[in-house]
Amino acid sequence: MEIIDALEPVKRGPYAGVVGYVDFSGNLDTAIAIRTMFVGPTGASLQAGAGIVADSDPSDEDLECHNKARALLATIPAARRMTLRRNSAGTQA
Repeated sequence: MEIIDALEPVKRGPYAGVVGYVDFSGNLDTAIAIRTMFVGPTGASLQAGAGIVADSDPSDEDLECHNKARALLATIPAARRMTLRRNSAGTQA
């Protein structure tokens, strides 16, 4: 963690952490958050990564990260349209 803190210019937040739940029956489901996006009043911040394994190809993993980031970015115009529609209908989100 010290190496990550020294090398990465931005704090990860929940990125690359575990997200999950335990239900009332005791079932557990978790996942590693390898793509996250936070949207605030002044903009959006996103992070995307890949699961590196022994036979990973660096260029394929890089492409995977870019594709994941593009998918997140593509949601922003849709969210704007939804917000504009709600606001024009008089319903605030």
